[in-house]
Amino acid sequence: MSDQKPVYYSDYLQLDKILNAQDPESAKHGVRADDEMLFIIIHQTYELWFKQMFHEINLVREIFQKESVEDNSADLFNAVHRLNRVSEILKVLVDQMTIMETMTPLDFLDFRDFLRPASGFQSIQFKIAEAMLGLPYDQRFGQEYYLSQLRDEDRKLVKDYEKEESLFVLIEKWLARMPFTKDGWETQDGFWKEYRDAYAASLQEGETANVDYFESMFLDSGTYPEGLRLGRDASRSALFIMLYRDNPLLSDPYQLINSLLDIDDLLAQWRYRHMNMVKRMIGRRVGTGGSTGAKYLQKAAQNHYIYKEFADLTSFLLQRNQLPKLPEDIQKSLGYNV
Repeated sequence: MSDQKPVYYSDYLQLDKILNAQDPESAKHGVRADDEMLFIIIHQTYELWFKQMFHEINLVREIFQKESVEDNSADLFNAVHRLNRVSEILKVLVDQMTIMETMTPLDFLDFRDFLRPASGFQSIQFKIAEAMLGLPYDQRFGQEYYLSQLRDEDRKLVKDYEKEESLFVLIEKWLARMPFTKDGWETQDGFWKEYRDAYAASLQEGETANVDYFESMFLDSGTYPEGLRLGRDASRSALFIMLYRDNPLLSDPYQLINSLLDIDDLLAQWRYRHMNMVKRMIGRRVGTGGSTGAKYLQKAAQNHYIYKEFADLTSFLLQRNQLPKLPEDIQKSLGYNV
């Protein structure tokens, strides 16, 4: 390392590029709009955090693109660690709205019209991050508008990323490969029938329809519900992990599932916070990019839950003292053995 050239702080961070990357449109028109600088810096900061999110998501995708993920390797811990980092970034993005909200509607109007037709809807990094996490195009609200505002090269880039296996797909495949519901100990649905009976006994009046849905999802004799992106094997594994998460070998898998739900919750918080800010700033006006503004954001917030199928599995949980007792060899395999 003795031949390494000295590194200077501003050169390393390329501050000349970053700190000179703010070019307010209002100034070009001879209009004074003091809050446009804040508006630009806030959105540039968002894009930097989106880039980091994308980096972390791709590292997790690399882990689950392997043919197998070893239980005794660092892979699962690293995946959970990086997804938790994505959650922390999303918390910052939500909190950053507080700074944006110091700008009043009149402050925004000083420069808003100069931005047309630019819009946050043109953030391809956010679209790519959503696609990489697993939000499929056919489940998006406003599909006809989703790519219409992008340049041709950006539209192609987003479409190319949507063709790749998302984190949702990779984790679904990983769950489907897990051995604990395939080792023969629950032959002919033995475990799941026993669990079905205990689950049915726990339900209150008016919840009996849950039993029919349980049978269709988890028993081989059932017709698996259409439209679910989690297959039966993956759903079985995910529920099994949630139920027996106190066993050491299932701790990291449970933390992984929980981190996905955290990301979904934080994305929802960000969308709702954004929607409320837009309502406050422009009321019923359309967005600068031509969308319906707050109405569009509200529909997107309601529909764009990526991991809702994992959240729905909580419908089938039992309290610990009612769980079926696992066979001794399975129980032993879920612990740490030397």
